[in-house]
Amino acid sequence: MSTLVKDLVEAGVHFGHRSSRWNPKMRPYIYARKNTIHIIDVRETIKGLLRAKKYLANVASRNSLILFVGTKRQAAETIEREASRCGMPFVAERWLGGTLTNFRTIRDRLSRLEELELIRQGEGIQSYSKKMQSTLNREYRKIYRNLNGMRTMTRLPECMVVVDPRKEKNAVKEARKLGVAVVSLIDTDCDPDTVDLPIPGNDDSLRSIELIAKLLADAVLAGKAQAAAQQQTANEGADVKPAAPQAAAAPAAAPAAPAEPAATEAPAAAEPAADKTEAVATSGE
Repeated sequence: MSTLVKDLVEAGVHFGHRSSRWNPKMRPYIYARKNTIHIIDVRETIKGLLRAKKYLANVASRNSLILFVGTKRQAAETIEREASRCGMPFVAERWLGGTLTNFRTIRDRLSRLEELELIRQGEGIQSYSKKMQSTLNREYRKIYRNLNGMRTMTRLPECMVVVDPRKEKNAVKEARKLGVAVVSLIDTDCDPDTVDLPIPGNDDSLRSIELIAKLLADAVLAGKAQAAAQQQTANEGADVKPAAPQAAAAPAAAPAAPAEPAATEAPAAAEPAADKTEAVATSGE
């Protein structure tokens, strides 16, 4: 825990905005004010981070999707890298209105992206005029830039990780409308009531965003590893089960020796002995 606190402080996670720009709802997460700058309580940051990691690991263990969102300049590259590392979809360029609420249209555009890639990879594009080739290339670049991170999002996500919900207010609104849980890194100028699991911290520092995103991505990977281990255990159990009926059938296939006839024959064999005893007793008399 002390190592985590040291990493958070070195990354500058505890630095908030100017006190004149604060949101009063962030009061429980603020430790003090120094030189007109609010200092975030690192203990609250750790609490929020641990809760978020536990929740994300649980979601990932159920093979559900987690959408990473961070379109601000400081967060875009980090969000793309960490989301790709843990195999989750991301939005790092621009949040298109209706990404969640009009998801069917987004899937149609992704299908169009795949179609354009097939055209560009083959020689079919040479059959178009130069003007049409330019139009197709421009359309491809636009769709690729905005939607490439959501290729693997074949269904709505169960959870969304957001950097700065004030910047990504449209994404947060769509998530709340559809009941998608929101985990967010929030600064002192944000409203914590708009997210489900707030992580108080500096959302403008590159190092702060990198550290938080890395820890959350590690939690997702841990959840996936747990799911894989459970699946492997289930498969091994399924492989062992067919041997059980064979073991149970073995005693039935080899019936015991006919004990009843033996028991029936025993008295019959004992009768002559009884007759001999009676004869001896009679002769003695």
